[in-house]
Amino acid sequence: MIINHNLGAMNATRNMGINASTASKSMEKLSSGLRINKAGDDAAGLAISEKMRGQIRGLDQASANAQDGISMIGTGEGALNETTSILQRMRELAVQGSNDTNTTEDRTQIQKEMNQLTSETSRIGKTTQFNTQNLLDGSAGVVTAKAVVGATVAVQGVTTAATLAATDVVIDGKTFTYSAASADDGTGSNFKTKAGLIALVTADATLGAKYTATSTGTDLILTQKAGHESATAPTITGAGAVTTGTAGKVATFATTTAASSAFTFQIGANQSQTFTASFSDMRSSALGLAGTAGGAATGANGDVAGATYVATGTANDLSDTTTTGEHALDLSTSASSSAAIKVLDEATATVSGERAKLGAYSNRLDHTIANLGTSSENLTSAESRIRDVDMAKEMSTFSKNNILNQAAQAMLVQANQQPQQVLALLR
Repeated sequence: MIINHNLGAMNATRNMGINASTASKSMEKLSSGLRINKAGDDAAGLAISEKMRGQIRGLDQASANAQDGISMIGTGEGALNETTSILQRMRELAVQGSNDTNTTEDRTQIQKEMNQLTSETSRIGKTTQFNTQNLLDGSAGVVTAKAVVGATVAVQGVTTAATLAATDVVIDGKTFTYSAASADDGTGSNFKTKAGLIALVTADATLGAKYTATSTGTDLILTQKAGHESATAPTITGAGAVTTGTAGKVATFATTTAASSAFTFQIGANQSQTFTASFSDMRSSALGLAGTAGGAATGANGDVAGATYVATGTANDLSDTTTTGEHALDLSTSASSSAAIKVLDEATATVSGERAKLGAYSNRLDHTIANLGTSSENLTSAESRIRDVDMAKEMSTFSKNNILNQAAQAMLVQANQQPQQVLALLR
């Protein structure tokens, strides 16, 4: 029996401290609802859990991004819905103007509405925005400028020395006549040599604006000029003329692609999990509804082949809402109104195709959002199993530790009473 060291009390105190610490940890877990409150609770589990939390928050934000993307796409498609309505009215006007029951005055009034509708189409294209970014004029996001696709040179055989005088040469409806008396000075419509024919083509107001004329061997070469690219081949008939596409002849003609804007949406939690939506230029000029001066060259500036446009004037001037110098489709005659119907049909098809594309984007993003929601839910469940505490199990542990702590306190009292027994030996 010793009194210098109360080993029983020491043992009881140590166990009571252990039980108190364990109970304190249980209270921390029960009060926070988390099994891991600090790295010391489970270092590996904490690292895994934090990585999962980053993924979950990323997935939730990606879902919000996709929702914003749908809103942007819906804004553009909604504007094009009105553009379609305008095109339908413009076509109705073109059909009306094609009827010769209309007088010149009647067609003037029809033209006024056509001008305003052309201006409104351009205004919609220029001013439709989402979060201050233009959607339908190819000027925001990642911009792809209007581009020329394909070759710009057309070669067709026209004349040989033996047959030069045999037949007149007709280029895009313009007739040039062989005459031995011609001065070949580029004036009038007569020529006697190929050089003279080239001079006439170059000097012609319409053809000279559209083509550069040169020759090689027995071929006349018409090269489309910049801004006048068209998929429509120049038509050439006359002595020795050949059909477009004949073996050995270059007969590829340029087409243009409209300018477009591309917007990239982050639709995943990780790098490069993106989706890109493009919006094409939907202004009047891009749709072929507006061109340069009255009687503009066919296919000029990317316009639909065959379009002609009204001349500048107070009633016809569109420069207030469109690019300076643009003019509306010409409905001043039955022929020009009839030609406008085809142009409007092609423009309507273009807008409908753009709307279908935007609708497909929107439907795709709907599925993206659904998938992101499922992924976030499953990952949250996995993270919960690592990070969250089992309340029932932890309460049981807490109760056990409380009982042990109370028992340790009782044993400490007993251990402190044992040295008192030494006093009985001293009596």
